[in-house]
Amino acid sequence: MKTALEEAARIEDQIIAWRRHIHENPEKGFDLPATQAYVAEELARMGIEAKPCGGEIPSEVVEKYERAGFGRMEHATGLVATIGQGSPCILLRADYDALPLTELADVPYKSQCEGLMHACGHDSHAAMLLGAAKILKEHEAELKGTVKLMFQPGEEMGCGSKLMIDDGLLENPHVDAAFALHVMPDLERGRFFFAPDVASASMDTFIIQIQGKGGHSSMPNQTIDASMIATQLYTQLNLLMTREADPRSMVTFSIGAVQAGTVTNIIPDSAVLQGNMRTLSRADRDHLVKRIPEMVDGIVRAWRGTYHIDFFSTPTTNNDADFIREVAPSVADVVGEDNVISCPPLSGTEDFSYVSQAVPSLFMQLGTGGEYPVHNPNMTLDESLFKLGCAAHVSVAMDWLASHAA
Repeated sequence: MKTALEEAARIEDQIIAWRRHIHENPEKGFDLPATQAYVAEELARMGIEAKPCGGEIPSEVVEKYERAGFGRMEHATGLVATIGQGSPCILLRADYDALPLTELADVPYKSQCEGLMHACGHDSHAAMLLGAAKILKEHEAELKGTVKLMFQPGEEMGCGSKLMIDDGLLENPHVDAAFALHVMPDLERGRFFFAPDVASASMDTFIIQIQGKGGHSSMPNQTIDASMIATQLYTQLNLLMTREADPRSMVTFSIGAVQAGTVTNIIPDSAVLQGNMRTLSRADRDHLVKRIPEMVDGIVRAWRGTYHIDFFSTPTTNNDADFIREVAPSVADVVGEDNVISCPPLSGTEDFSYVSQAVPSLFMQLGTGGEYPVHNPNMTLDESLFKLGCAAHVSVAMDWLASHAA
């Protein structure tokens, strides 16, 4: 075959067309029926059968996200497809959910859905993987094993990949390694970046609903002050990070929202705190996710209140050192060795983490260079770079399978 980049350049217009269609028709969350149908139809045109993956979301997860204000989502509309056969098996992943933003960028393929925008580049991820699927299918006879394609909803929800894993993503056939790309407008265009160990921070969110007993402000002794309990939690949970996290680690904790009370002379009956912790340290995370509920329990009960916690968790993404050594040269074949660069981990969170916790993985960032970062309503992407991402997927998959063939 021609080089992976030559093959990707050949279908560059198609990759851009796929991206623009998905960009114009964004969907958010776990349930993306139109996006799922579109990608499945495009794969079918290539002779690739895609199967739904994710399925019915467990009721406790549905209710938790609904309580948190995300609406009711009962299905996870992921897709899985395979090219080739037998072992070994490498997984290539793309997410395809959007964000609740109104697009401000002046582009001809602007979002047609008010209040929704692909402001994180997931539309390009799906398009690049569709391009890789087309090339790999055309060269299926040359594959020394199986390529599994993962098209994922709910990345912005923090656990879309977990729902797919729970529905059998990593089996039939068993996945031996995994590769993912993310576009980054704030990184130098045309270069690939990777962190050599932990690639992105964990994120743990706590929504704490406190129930007290409201009453008149002149008779506080007859009340259980939910507002006071909330302020105690605000202070004590922030102090916890200063005394029980390793000061050499990156650990952030913030209470981003507090709701309690209506007027000055009524002691509120209830209060809600929404807190968020991120860290690159697995040891600190494991310790603190146990300690936070213990602190909540002790403080709320000490003031005679009751509470309920909804906990949302996404672990760190881990890049495997051996896998990096194996496949980084395949990416270098696309863009040159000087354009594959080691970088610090992301302080943000990426739910490819669940895959990386299960199998040797590499999460890379493709710099697209731009004025606005991801999650900004003005963000645009340099479409001429999509062929690089497509080619990287193809090169990694073919080379890794060849080197691990029985």
